[in-house]
Amino acid sequence: MKFGVFYELQLPRPWQEDSELRLVHEAIEQVELADRIGIDHAWAVEHHFLEEYSHCSASEVFLSALAARTERIRIGFGIRQVIPNYNHPSRTAEAVAMLDLISKGRAEFGIGEGATRLELHGYGIPAKRKQALSFEAAEQIANMMVMDPYPGYEGEGFSMPCRNVIPKPIQKPHPPMWLACTNRKTIETAARNGLGALAFTFVNPEEAKTWADAYYSIIKSDECVPLGHSVNANIAVVAGFSLNDDAEEGRRRGVDGFAFFRYAINALVANDAKPGRSTLWKEYEALRDRDLPTIGSPGIGTPGEFAGFVRDFESSGVDQIIFLQQGGRNRHDHICESLELFGSEVLPEFAAERAEREAKKAQELAPFVEQALARKKIMRPLADDEIPIVQASREREKYYQK
Repeated sequence: MKFGVFYELQLPRPWQEDSELRLVHEAIEQVELADRIGIDHAWAVEHHFLEEYSHCSASEVFLSALAARTERIRIGFGIRQVIPNYNHPSRTAEAVAMLDLISKGRAEFGIGEGATRLELHGYGIPAKRKQALSFEAAEQIANMMVMDPYPGYEGEGFSMPCRNVIPKPIQKPHPPMWLACTNRKTIETAARNGLGALAFTFVNPEEAKTWADAYYSIIKSDECVPLGHSVNANIAVVAGFSLNDDAEEGRRRGVDGFAFFRYAINALVANDAKPGRSTLWKEYEALRDRDLPTIGSPGIGTPGEFAGFVRDFESSGVDQIIFLQQGGRNRHDHICESLELFGSEVLPEFAAERAEREAKKAQELAPFVEQALARKKIMRPLADDEIPIVQASREREKYYQK
């Protein structure tokens, strides 16, 4: 079992002048701590215009800061918005490769498309075509990171001429690719495309086992045809996270942030929004007294309870648990205390058996991965005499002839 920390950079109103400054630097400190205690991944989203819910719009900048301040933890786009209206595919290929260089080979590349009207309409993206546009772009981003030069492309979402997209990543053929998933259907889509599944929804161990069984059955079938140039057979689930030796205190500290996260993610899709005048926290508070008694998370409580929760998910076939720690108004000092407790009282149990478990899994999947890669249609590289010459302008030629 591996473990990750996850950042939306949530910031409920009301805001002070330095609120975003403190938010970002506290998050960096938390990831530095996660790196020191042995947590495996740090994930950051990319969202736009989602006030209170996510102030992490320039995630490549945030992730680069994390890479520069850490030594071992893997740094993940969880996810990068890959539809060309958000980010031209060549710019995403450059950003992922640069993060891989800065981190010395620790980058992870999750892809996504956005779900809210604030984002999709803000960038003129047709909701019915968003997944197709996302997959079209992601496949070409992988090609750009691998090919020298990239031959060029003519498609629905974007077109570009032959160019050598640089820099290239350290990890070969490219950093592991993941897909944001919210239900079993998208879990299965991830498997069909040889992508890791980032399950950004909350499930119990029984449901997680159903998802993991479906995912790995497809990975092992002839349905799996990699979108990129490798198969990243992994499934990760998000869980609430707040630990304290006193179970009630752990819940008191963490349940509000967890409940706000669940409320906001649904409200942003279902409710009307007024840019610059968001009221998510105020709306949540109005519903809190009625809803909180029914809201719980097995990731919130004592270290012992959390260890049992992890064991249940490990037996379900899940490969990584990602902590939803920075949610709502969860306090920085409480988050750090929870991480310290996890590092001292929970992590050692699972770290001891990890190498054996991963080696066994790799051996079991190796023939299926090889077969999946053989099914992939590879973009044909250009021979040297096929690479087009980019002509200088006539005026520039005249200038140099003077």
